[in-house]
Amino acid sequence: MEHAQQVQLILNFLNEIDLPYRVLEFTGDTFLPGLRHSHGVLEIDLAKLRHPGDILHEAGHYAVCEPKERHLLDGDIYKTGLQHQRPKQQMMGEEMAATAWSVAAAKFLGFSLDVVFHDAGYRGNSDNLIQAFEQGGGIGHPLLGAYQMSCPEQGFPNMQAWIRTVSWV
Repeated sequence: MEHAQQVQLILNFLNEIDLPYRVLEFTGDTFLPGLRHSHGVLEIDLAKLRHPGDILHEAGHYAVCEPKERHLLDGDIYKTGLQHQRPKQQMMGEEMAATAWSVAAAKFLGFSLDVVFHDAGYRGNSDNLIQAFEQGGGIGHPLLGAYQMSCPEQGFPNMQAWIRTVSWV
């Protein structure tokens, strides 16, 4: 499947699950080519986007974020946005959950996991992550269960909710 077809399937999926995004043109650089967070909305520059799977991972941040804080996702969320307002452990947990969410979304859309775990990302660990998730392991999916997102009867990567509604106190 070609790049443009993957992107269109992903955008259709984001529409179906009501995940906020907008397509526009950027000036300047972004933390990932063609993607940026802007006050709770994922912005996508299709001309600059290199890897469709990056949309899924960044969308995963919105999907798994504490609902009352979703509107605070802005910029590079690990250098701006929520970093100064939350414990590092919570941010890392949501990073892992976003990774698992992107795997569940990729499988739901019929993509191979190398769409999400492409060679240009994950600090050279793409093959290890693919292998871990394909063998039933991987990171973050227990959090999807704790957030009441993964399907308890069928387990990960099956999802009962694509957007987190459960908040922790």
